[in-house]
Amino acid sequence: METTPPNEFSPLSETTLYILISLVSGPLHGYAIAKEVQALSKNRVILSVSTLYTTLKRLLEDGWIERVGEDPEPDDGGRPRKIYTLTERGQRILGAEKERLRALLALVRAQTVGEEKWRP
Repeated sequence: METTPPNEFSPLSETTLYILISLVSGPLHGYAIAKEVQALSKNRVILSVSTLYTTLKRLLEDGWIERVGEDPEPDDGGRPRKIYTLTERGQRILGAEKERLRALLALVRAQTVGEEKWRP
C-alpha cells in the first residue's frame, strides 16, 4: 500500500505534468502522447523520443502510469505501439499538483507588483 502523500512528489517537472495531463482523457500510445503534449502546450513543449520514453519508463516504474495493451496499428517500423494509461496513483499525484498550482496562481493573482510593466 502506498503511504507517501501525493503532494510529496511536487513540484512535477513540466514534461511529467504534460504527459500525465495528456492521459487524463484516456489511454494513448507514445507517439499520440507526444502529439497531445505538443497540442496542449500550443507547440511550446516538443518532446524528443528520448525524453518521452525515458519519462514514460520512470512513470511506469513509479506506478503513475501503466501499459494497457498495444495499438493494433503498428508504427512506421512495424513495431507494436504500447498504450499507456494513468493509474489511480497517477491520478492522485496529478490532483495534488493541480491543487498546488491553483494555490500558487491565487497567490500570483493577488500581487500587483509588475503589472504595469508587463502586459501580454
